[in-house]
Amino acid sequence: MLNGVIVLLACQLAGELGVRLTGLEVPGPVVGMLVFLLVLRLRRPSETDALVRAPELLLRHLQLLFVPAGVGVIVYLHQLRVNAVPLAAGLWLSWLFGLAVTGLAVTALLRVRRR
Repeated sequence: MLNGVIVLLACQLAGELGVRLTGLEVPGPVVGMLVFLLVLRLRRPSETDALVRAPELLLRHLQLLFVPAGVGVIVYLHQLRVNAVPLAAGLWLSWLFGLAVTGLAVTALLRVRRR
């Protein structure tokens, strides 16, 4: 299991290094996930392999990873209260924009499919 965690961390490190060296505007962990996907595709591990068991363990206890975010919300609760209106407006407008774009994309894809 330790080998699987080490591979996960190495992939995240590779993603961070890749982003910083190339100047990409993508989070390093996202690139690290793609590197890990490449490792999985190349090695084709079995279900009992450490490369599969380590991520399963992290996913099984994923709720623990939300504790720091919850603490951050509590620590900055005053700032959130002061800026509640702009935050709420940004959330609602981004949700509405995403919904509209999704609707337009589905409509366009249905038109293409009908042709």
